[in-house]
Amino acid sequence: MNEFIDMFSGSDPSSISTSVKLLLLLTVLSLAPSILILMTSFTRIIIVLSFVRTSLATQQMPPNQVLIGLALFLTFFVMAPTFNQVYDEALQPLFEENITLDEAYDRASTPMKEFMSKHTRQKDLALFMNYAEIDKPDNIQDIPLTTLVPAFAISELKTAFQMGFMIFVPFLIIDMAVASVLMSMGMMMLPPVMISLPFKILLFVLVDGWYLITQSLLQGF
Repeated sequence: MNEFIDMFSGSDPSSISTSVKLLLLLTVLSLAPSILILMTSFTRIIIVLSFVRTSLATQQMPPNQVLIGLALFLTFFVMAPTFNQVYDEALQPLFEENITLDEAYDRASTPMKEFMSKHTRQKDLALFMNYAEIDKPDNIQDIPLTTLVPAFAISELKTAFQMGFMIFVPFLIIDMAVASVLMSMGMMMLPPVMISLPFKILLFVLVDGWYLITQSLLQGF
């Protein structure tokens, strides 16, 4: 602890600047999972994929690692233009020491704000802006991230649950049909889920479900 304090007590301004940059870098790295989840398309994608598995009632198939890995790569694919813009306009000039850290932050936040604003409902954004007593901004750049990020998150949650509902409907119909047939045959002790599972998997394979789900997610962005 004393060594950490001594690092900032030196008289060399360059060493203090380097130490501050190091602390900022560590802070950003520690917040990277939250940034990935709340400021990108990851939230919608992983929730929709989880709804698919739940509606199929396949328990742990596909495994969590597969769903998260697929969601990550789909997120990188969707966010590639935004990430490239952030790198070209903010990170690369910062690494070349052509701009300051504050300028890099402003340049990096602009593409992220543009992406999030396209998928944020005005109602959700107005909720946080009214709570924070923020006047109506003139443009997207004037919206603070502390307001835009939670508004974007709850908008993505609503969209993901809407897609999840549409995914559930056809599989629910299969469950109801199988349950009705079993009751009419007097086989009430046999779990309907066990009988309907092969039919749901067959339906999902015949309609090429993973392609349709991925297509819907990509077209949504």
